[in-house]
Formats: sequence, structure tokens, C-alpha cells
Amino acid sequence: MKKFVALLLAMIMVLSLAACGGKKAEEPAKESTPSQEQTQTPEVKEGGTIGVCIYKFDDAFMTTYRNALQAILEDKGYTVTVVDGNNDQAKQNEQINTFITQGVDALIINPVMTSAAATIISTVKSAGIPTVLINREPTADEMAAYDKLVYVGCDAAQSGTFQGELILDTPNKGDINGDGKVSYIMIQGDPENIDAQLRTEYSVKALTDAGVEVEQLNLTRGDWDREKGQTICANDLAQFGDKIEVVFCNNDDMAIGALQAIQSAGRKVNEDIYLVGVDALDAALNEVKAGNMTGTVLNDATAQASAAVECMEGLLNGDTYAAGEQSVYVDYVKVTPDNVGDFMK
Repeated sequence: MKKFVALLLAMIMVLSLAACGGKKAEEPAKESTPSQEQTQTPEVKEGGTIGVCIYKFDDAFMTTYRNALQAILEDKGYTVTVVDGNNDQAKQNEQINTFITQGVDALIINPVMTSAAATIISTVKSAGIPTVLINREPTADEMAAYDKLVYVGCDAAQSGTFQGELILDTPNKGDINGDGKVSYIMIQGDPENIDAQLRTEYSVKALTDAGVEVEQLNLTRGDWDREKGQTICANDLAQFGDKIEVVFCNNDDMAIGALQAIQSAGRKVNEDIYLVGVDALDAALNEVKAGNMTGTVLNDATAQASAAVECMEGLLNGDTYAAGEQSVYVDYVKVTPDNVGDFMK
């Protein structure tokens, strides 16, 4: 019996040594050749699910932006769902919560209302979802609440400045009637939007900083809408007539509407009135080329979409943003009759 037990113990020891030896032999191979899971990590992230919230689909500029964004994401292998907020913040809040419940890997959000940013940031922070905000910039203090959040857009003050410079570049610096001042109307977007605020302020500031006297005849909210731009401009032309020398519009859609009113009133852009917008929409570029707009300012949707995706991928790979460093800007570009061909498809 003792011999049998001794023999059995000897056999167990041999098997144990063989097993340890096999495990040690596998380890070098694991170190020299990455596992399947390791080699596919970037691919898994690029193949993740992304939720995109747009404030409303029928905004001309955001249509260009979201199409570029979706194309870039899908080309990279992401599964993308883009939703229309219908200019309703409550609806967008529900959409964000639905994306969170579905477990998306990241969110790209174009807020309906800039004032809702704090609530949006609190929601995504609680869910721990990397988030890129686009087009409507929150305050630095609001963004500082979450280090997996970044804003991608443009410096709206720059676009306003460029609008003013387009007027300064005209032969009479906007003073068509030669009375020593530039009399203008301002067709504003949504005044709650920081872009509308800064474009409104800095377009005029560019003139006054250059020593030009200005007179504001009217400022009216147009909500980025072409029809409203036409109605506002038509009403102002009926009220102020030839006193209007410059029509500032916070975006191209309103500028195109204003152009329709200008033409209906028998006025001629670049002869007895100036007209500028922002975005460089295809329709506006055509009008600049035709001499029906004094100029516009390129709001580069494709470059912003690329930057938004790049930042999103950084967040997915563990990047975080320090307070005060969470805004990534893409430059605007002045578009004039001299260079408009460079921007046309």
C-alpha cells in the first residue's frame, strides 16, 4: 500500500511540473505577439456608436455641418445616429437621455439653447460619456465642470470683425451717401446665441475702431431664418428707404432673404447699398460672384466637423481637458468677389 501511495504522489508531482513548464513556455509568445483583443482596441473604438444631436435640421448651415459630420464618422466605421431637435430644448434633452440609455460611446451635441449648456453638461457628466459640443459655445465655467468635454467651433467675434472689414474694404467704407457716417440695419440671429451677440457687436466695432462714425437704424431678431430676413429687410427699407447704406446679417440665410427684399425695392447691392452675411453657403457664394452680395465670411463646416471627430476620438482614447482649455477654434475666412472662386465647388 505504501509503495502505491508513493508511486501516486510521484506521478502527481510529474504532472504538476509539466503543467507549470507549459505555462512558462506560453508567456514569451504572449509578450512577443499581441493578443487579438490588444490589436483590435483602436478598431473597436472606431467602430463604436455615436449619438449626434442637431438643434434643427432645416438650418442651412447645420445641414452642411451634419452631413459632413455623418460622412466623416461613417467613413471611420462608426455607427451614427443623428437626431433633429426641432429647435426644442426639451425634446433635445429627451434625445440626449435616450442616447445615454442606449449606451452610446460618445455624444456630439449642437445645443438648441446655449443657456441649456449647464444642464446638458451635468447630464453627460453623470453618465460619464465623452461629449463634444459644437456650434454654440457654453461659458468656460460651465465646461470646467467636466473634463471629458470639449467645444469645437469658431470665434464668433472674428466673424463679426471680418464682416466689418468687408465694409471697410469698399471704396467709400460704407458711407455711400457721403454724409460722414455709415447708417445700417442689423438682422440678428437668435440673440440668446453667443454667435449672434458677438457678430452683432464686432461687425460694428470693426467700423468704429477704424474711426468710422455709425448710425444704427434698426436691429431686429431674425432667428437665422431666410423668410424672416426678407420680411425684416423689406420693412426696414419701407421705413428708412435710402438712409440704409449697409445691411449686416448674422448669417447667409438671412442675407439671401434680405437680398430678395433689396431687389424687390429696386436697390442695387454694391452700388447704393451693401450686404454682408456669414457662413459662405453655396447660394451666398453664387450671389457674391454675381455681385449681389458685398461679401460673406466662411464658416468652415467641414473643418469644424473634422475637428469635432478628432476631439471625440481623443476623448474616447482617454484624453481629458483642463479648465480653460476646452475650446477648439477653426478660423473664419473673408470671402469677396476677388477670392470667391476659391470656395466654390
